[in-house]
This record gives sequence, structure tokens and C-alpha cells, in this order.
Amino acid sequence: MTHRPSIEAPQLRTLLLTDLCDSTSLVERIGDVEAATLFRDHDRLVLDLQQRWRGRLIDRSDGLLLLFERPIDGLGFALDYVRELREMGDARRLELRARAGLHVGEVLTWRNSDEAVSVGAKPLEVEGLAKPMAARLMAVARPGQILLSAVAEPLAHRAARELGERGQHLLWKSHGRWRFKGVPDGQQIYEVGEPGIAPLRTPPNTPKAWRDIPLWRRPAALAAEAAIIAGVGVGVWFATRPAPAIAFNQRDWVVVADLRNLTGQAVLDDSLEQAFRISLEQSRYVNVLSDLKVSDTLALMQRPESTRLDRATASEIALRDGARAVVLPTVASFGGNVRFSAEIIDPHTQATVYSASTDGSTQSMLDSIDEVTSQLRGKLGETLAAIDRDSVPLPQVSSKNIDALRAYALGVKAYGNGDYRDALGFYERALELDPEFAIAHLALARTYVGMDETKAAIPHLQAAEKLRAHLVPRDALYLDAWSASLADGDVTNLLEKWKQLGTLYPDYFAGPYNHAWFGTVLANRYREGITGATAAASERNPLRSTAYYLRATLHTALEDYDSAAKDFAKANTLGKAPGSAQVASLAAQRRFDRADSLMKAKSEAGLYEADRIVAITMATDRGRWSDAAALQRQARQAGADDAFSQRLYRAVELSQLGWNTKVPALQSSLRTYLDGEARNVSQTNDPERTHAIFGVLLAGYLAERAGMSGIAPDALANARKLAAGLHHPVLDDMAVLVQAETARRQGKPEDALRVLDQAIDGRELFQIHVARMEALADAGKLDEAVKEAQWIASHRGRAYVENNSYQVLQSLNVADTNLSLLRAAELQAALKRNDAAKQSLQRFDAAWAPDALPGPLAQRRRAVVAAL
Repeated sequence: MTHRPSIEAPQLRTLLLTDLCDSTSLVERIGDVEAATLFRDHDRLVLDLQQRWRGRLIDRSDGLLLLFERPIDGLGFALDYVRELREMGDARRLELRARAGLHVGEVLTWRNSDEAVSVGAKPLEVEGLAKPMAARLMAVARPGQILLSAVAEPLAHRAARELGERGQHLLWKSHGRWRFKGVPDGQQIYEVGEPGIAPLRTPPNTPKAWRDIPLWRRPAALAAEAAIIAGVGVGVWFATRPAPAIAFNQRDWVVVADLRNLTGQAVLDDSLEQAFRISLEQSRYVNVLSDLKVSDTLALMQRPESTRLDRATASEIALRDGARAVVLPTVASFGGNVRFSAEIIDPHTQATVYSASTDGSTQSMLDSIDEVTSQLRGKLGETLAAIDRDSVPLPQVSSKNIDALRAYALGVKAYGNGDYRDALGFYERALELDPEFAIAHLALARTYVGMDETKAAIPHLQAAEKLRAHLVPRDALYLDAWSASLADGDVTNLLEKWKQLGTLYPDYFAGPYNHAWFGTVLANRYREGITGATAAASERNPLRSTAYYLRATLHTALEDYDSAAKDFAKANTLGKAPGSAQVASLAAQRRFDRADSLMKAKSEAGLYEADRIVAITMATDRGRWSDAAALQRQARQAGADDAFSQRLYRAVELSQLGWNTKVPALQSSLRTYLDGEARNVSQTNDPERTHAIFGVLLAGYLAERAGMSGIAPDALANARKLAAGLHHPVLDDMAVLVQAETARRQGKPEDALRVLDQAIDGRELFQIHVARMEALADAGKLDEAVKEAQWIASHRGRAYVENNSYQVLQSLNVADTNLSLLRAAELQAALKRNDAAKQSLQRFDAAWAPDALPGPLAQRRRAVVAAL
């Protein structure tokens, strides 16, 4: 007698049906063998997703039928299945797409007998109206589409946060009411998916599923209605003829076309165009695409930089760069006067949608430009109050001298082309013609900073400050930020100035970029810096390659090497040559072969101080002591004519002597170095006085670290006092290091720990952790000391890219990432954790070959081996 299976009571379950689109034609296209391999990988994927999302596979004869306890589990399976199937296809250069239907309803289940299963029956049968409902949803879905019923959608939507960050970015869309064959009532259909994957298109009607629309919305009725509306609309349009308009929103971008000069006076070409830019750029509502960005786009269009920006070319650039409008200025002689006008052009149609004009004399042209600019800003939607607030009369903030304006405009072009020396000449000529041309002083300062001649920039910043009333608000903020940046002042105030500029003018990329850069260099603000660097990496920033490079450096400091590699590659693609930070990022991962290749390429192009320092560091990192010494000699020879370079290289050299040189020789070297930096501290007009204070504190720290107390106490006390007055995070940390090491050497490790712990906020110097490790060990807190040693060993990215002061501590920091392994072995041996100590020692030996260790380190290693 055949056993009849018992049917369980109805249960509320989530059903998911999926179908691999065009699977039959796929097999025909790729062949049986490759298809078998593909379906085997597909089965592994399904099994993995079942386990991940707690699903039960019921049937796979024609697609997949799965049961889930909760809708969010079914949705998670569907999202992962669609995405990973797509990736599987991309890897094989095949188009693999699946459709899915998700429904929640009651189902009946029963288990088939073992006898039935043995002859091909499924272990578990599922039936109920919920099953054909899910099947209808799946059948109507487009490839790559996930459709949900009205029952499943709110339950899944409410629980979407359980999917983590991905759940916050899901796209949800209603496709309206549908009729399913065999189902009496209409059903709401919803779609969910990830950006870039979900089609987000209305499913097609099929014989078994069609949209439930009222009679008046059906095709025939709609055609009649459209004809009536079109007839009425055409009549109304011809009667009213509305003025053209353009959808412009706050912070949208415009491209300024080349000035059409119809006066025959060539001197007006560059001067009036530059004046118009200065006037328009005062707005916080309208963003003007920079000349440099326009040049980049012309290069992508494979057109020469000299291409004239007429209506058509400027419109093409606007479309490529996502600018909302083109502004075409014109100057012409008219009835004995000079007329200045400007048109706002829709780049899609190249039609003029707004225009404004003003007549005046040549002497009043700047006032005319201001009037036209105000009209345009108002027509684009800027409020009158904002225009009044963010406008300074053009004659006040530029120059009434047309020749001075032209010289300034030529300087701007030269600066954009990287011809800094030519730019200096044009700016200086502009000041000769108009000594009160404040923006020219600011341009000179910016150019000198770009040439790394900051000392020459300071007088021009001071001159611009005296002419502050002649600067537009944005340039006044820019002046404040640079003045604070080049002064020995409060670093917090400096960063606040750049932050304020970036907040008020978020699309003026100097603000967010410099806030991130100075925050990184002066305060180790790695995580905060990523925000500013990301803002500056906008496609509309012509200098975005430097922003990508900075962000890559910040990712390296946070040991996010994959993100760093992507950003370095992007920066290189945009024209930023590999620099020392890119080399350091590779070295931090011990990818020395690749780092050596980049260094070789840099050596052929010429090395900077940072390049030479990282070369010394890499040699030290690999235990190549003779190479490191040779590179130090080469660096000092290369910088023989530069006193400041000599100071930097000497600091790097001394930082390495502390752990591989006998005390008497080190003491003499440190005292000589400290005396020299103390003399530099006394020179209050030295632009590198901050580094001199750092140098004195460094000598004190290295002396205490090596066990030498009392070295030049007066100079150290003075340096600590000056550091406290500057509110400079790096100097504050250096003072803490001296204080903590002094306390530790005096047998007061708890006092050392107290000041060190207060300094730790995520932005502290790397050496704070080294000092803390030794203080913990001296305090008998060996477990904590081991953890600190492990932290040091694992933060190689931070050790390599920390700036401290011109990265003179880089070599010491990186050496400590290796030394901490030996220190961990010593501490673990003291704790009788021999296995852990052996592992630490093995890692140390892998970094630095035992047979090549300097004497003091070899002795320490032998002691550990003996203890084990």
C-alpha cells in the first residue's frame, strides 16, 4: 500500500522564485563543457547564499524556489544573487542576468516518503496560492529585476537597515497596480535593487500579467486625449509665447565663453573678460568653471588650447563637464557709447534664454559689467539680498586701469599653464600700473607658494592685507587662510580659516583641499582630511589629481592600502607623477620591488628631500645598513648648497644613531645638533623657526631615549615654552615626549604614562606609542606593553607617511615598527610566553637578518634566544 504523506498546517512563509534568463541559448552559445563548469559555479553560489541568508531550496527544476522565515532574508538572497551572478558573467565575458519574484503568504508543506524521493520526487513539497503569486512576479520581471508583492515590500523595506550600509542605498520603486491571470483582485508590484544594477523600469505586459489601468488611461483613449490637449496647447503657446527659461539651481556651474569684442580695441579682450569673471565669481550661487578646467576639457576633445570658446564650443564643454549654462559676454560700440552685454545660453539647444546689457563709456566699463552681472545672477535665481551681500563694486576689487587688468589676465593664463616665472612678471607689471591692485598681490603670493618660495610670498600677503578693502569676500578669506598658514601661529586657527573658506565657498576647491592638506601635515588629521580631499577631487577641479594623491596618502596613514592604491592610480592617470608618498605606501606593505621601481624612475627625473628621506628609510627598513649610510651621505652632498636641507638630513641621521650607536658618540653629535637648532630658534624672523623648535625637542627626546639626561636643559626649557605658546600639535607632542622620557629615566614611569595617555587622541605622533610602550614596560605592565608593541608593528602606513616636521622622523618610526617585534619578543619572554616570543622573533628576523644586525641589536637578540 502506498504511503500517503501528511500535510502540515498552513504556515506564513516568504517565497522567492528566480530564473536565469536565456539559460538555454547560453548553453548553445558556450558549449556543454563550459556550461557545465558555469552551472557548477552557479550551484556553489546558490549554496553559499542559502547558508548566508538562511534559505531552504525547495525546487530547482526551472529556476529556483526557496523558502525563508523573513522577507529581509529573501531580499538579501535576491540582491546578492543578482549582483554576484552579474559579476560571474563579467568575469567570463558573458551576460548573466536573473529575474526574481518575492512574496509573503501562507503555504502548505508535506514531506514525500523515502520511496518517492528515491524515484525522483522532491523531499519537501510546497503548495498554496502564494506560490503562483511569486511565480507571476518572477515571470513578469525584466532581466536583473527583483519584484516584490504589496505584502512583502513593507516588511522588507522596514527591515532594510539590517543589510547594513548597503540597505541605506537601495532603490525602491512602485510599478502600480497589476492583474494576474487566475487571481481575482489587482495586485501592487514593487521593485527594489542596487544603484547601477536595478533596471527600475516598468515590467512589460504579458498574457498572464498586465497593468490594471482605468479606461481613460488606455492607449486609444490616451491618443485621443493627447490630440485634444496638443491642439489646445499649441493654440495657447502661440497666444502667450512664453520666454525661454533654464533650470538653474544654487551652486550649479556655468562656462564663460570668450569675450566677443566688436569695438576694434584689442586691449579690451583679456581685461574685460577677466573683470567679468572677477565680478561673476563673487557669487556663492553661481559657480564658474575655471580656465584650467576648460583647457583640460579642450585637451580631452583633442582641440588646441588656443581654440576660441564661441557659442558652440563653450556649449560642448558645458555638456561634457555638466555645467548648466554658458555665459557669452560681448562688448560693442553703440551710438557713441560702449555697450556691455551677456547672454545665458542653454548648452543643449545653444539658444539664448536670458540676456542683459548696459551702455556706458570706456571709463565706466567696470560699473557696466557689475550691472550686467547682477542682472544675470538675479535671472538665474539668486536672491536680491544675496546679490547685495556677496557683491563688492568691481572698480574697488579690480583695477580701473585697463592695461593693469590685461596684465593680470595674462598672468592668470600663464599661472594656469604652469609658467610661474611668466606669471610673476605679468602680476608685477599689473602692480606697476596700479599699485592698489590687491588681487595682484594675492596672485603673486599664491605663485610664490606654488614655487615653494614661501619667504617671498609673505611681503605680498602683507601688502594685500593693507589693501583688504579692495578684495572680494572670498579672496579676503583666502588671504586670511594663507597669512595664518605662513605664520608661526596657532595651528587650530589656521585650520579654522581654511575650513571657513571651504564652508562658505564649497566649490572653491582651495578651501577643502588646503584644510585637508594642512590638517594632515600639521596635525595628523588623517580621517578628517579624507572629507576635504574627497570634496576637492571633484570632476570640476582641474587640480583634482593632487586631491586624489592626498587622499591616497591619508588612506595609507590609516593602513587602507587598497583604497590608497586606487587613488594613487587615479592621480597618476590624471597626470600626477608618483611621489615619495606613493613609494612609502608600497614600502609600508613591504612591496619593495615595486617601490624600488618607482624610486628608480624618480631618480632619473630628479630627487627632492622627501624622496631622499624615503630612500634612506627603505634601506633601513630592509636592514641594509651600509646602503642607508651611503644614501645619507649622498643626500647631504646633494643638499650641500642648501643649509636647511643639511639640517633635515642631519636630523634623519641622528634619529637612526640612537639605537645602533654607542652613547658617547651619540651624545656629542646630539649636543652639536641641538646647539645649532637653538641658535635658529633665537632668529625670530626665520620662516622655518617652527622646525628649529622641533629640532631642539627632537635632540632632547633622542638623548633621553638613549639614556642621556641633562643635555642642554636651558635650550630644551625654552623650546618647550615656545611650543606651548604656538598651539602646534606636533610641537606639543614633541614636548610631551621629552617630558615623558625624562620622567621614565628618572624612575617615574607612571608619571610618563599620565602625560602620554593625555596626548593620545588618534592624531598623536607615532613616537608617543613607542615611548608609551617603554613606560608600560618600566611600570611592570608587561601585557599592555606587548599590546603597544603590536600596535607599533601593525601601523607601518602611519609610520611611513606621518609628516611630523618634513618627515625627519620617518626613518625612526619605520625602524621602530621592526624594533617593536624584538621588544615584543623580550616582553613575551619575560612573561614566559615562549611560543608567542618565538613568533615575534621570527617576524623580527624576517624584517632584519640576524647575521647583519648592528652590535647592540645583535646582543639583545641573543639575550632573547637564550631566554627561550
